[in-house]
Amino acid sequence: MLRGYARDEVDAFLEMVSDDYEALQREMQALREQVIRLEVQVERLSSNEAILQETLTTAQKLSQDLKRTAVKEAETVIGEAEVKAEKVLDAAHRRATTLAIDLREMKQLRTRLAASVRATIDTHLGLLDALAKDPPDEPSLGNSAAFLAKGSPDPTGPGPGRDA
Repeated sequence: MLRGYARDEVDAFLEMVSDDYEALQREMQALREQVIRLEVQVERLSSNEAILQETLTTAQKLSQDLKRTAVKEAETVIGEAEVKAEKVLDAAHRRATTLAIDLREMKQLRTRLAASVRATIDTHLGLLDALAKDPPDEPSLGNSAAFLAKGSPDPTGPGPGRDA
């Protein structure tokens, strides 16, 4: 014992403190290395997060652009369809008007034709009535030469196409 301290005990204590200090130094070095690795990982993840955020923003903008483009295209297609439908409808109205005019003209033509046929029939009926009321004179036998001169064939005598 030197000056009130037991040397072996102090050496053992110092050895124990030295071992603990070295262990703490190694642990501290390991923790520093872990902190560096974690900081690198955090930096890498932050970079990935920024890239992901940028990608998400780009995707959202692209989605909105596509939606606007689709809406514009849909409006264009609808507008073109409406114009085409109006053209078809106008053409159908014009065709219906033309058919109505043609039908009216055909009815008028039928009416005129019926009146013309009726007038012709009435004229012929009038002629038939006149002929029935006033029978034609029959040629007499004394007048047979005059009758033959008119070109009426005489069944007993020579005529065109008969031998004499």
